[in-house]
Amino acid sequence: MIQRQQTLWLLLATLAALLTFMFPFVTGKGLEKNIETEKVIKAGSDFLLLIFTGASLILSSVTIFLYKDRKLQMKLCLLGLLLSVVIIILYILQMNKLTKSTLALFSILPFAVVVGYFMAFRNIRKDEKLVKSLDKLR
Repeated sequence: MIQRQQTLWLLLATLAALLTFMFPFVTGKGLEKNIETEKVIKAGSDFLLLIFTGASLILSSVTIFLYKDRKLQMKLCLLGLLLSVVIIILYILQMNKLTKSTLALFSILPFAVVVGYFMAFRNIRKDEKLVKSLDKLR
């Protein structure tokens, strides 16, 4: 349901994960065969980043449509949150391989995915508490 807040947060996570494929996280110079070359690191530049970012994108998209099962939706949000933290760690590891690196403006996108998952989890938990409190009144 699009009018629920958690759906909007999950859409933010989906959009931010999608944009990480298009925009760089970091640019810098790397050594290849003793030759310094210009490197751009984004979601598709490393195999693990590609797999984990794709999984995060699919997970956030699927989680949107599971609005009838809030418990499963909360578990998937926690899984997505964990996956997003792993993605940020992979970006930092790739950045450390560069000799001269500068963060791009779009380096906030992986952090936006984390925020999207966290806020969605918070709102789903709030809905679950509301439903449980209404069940107690019956």
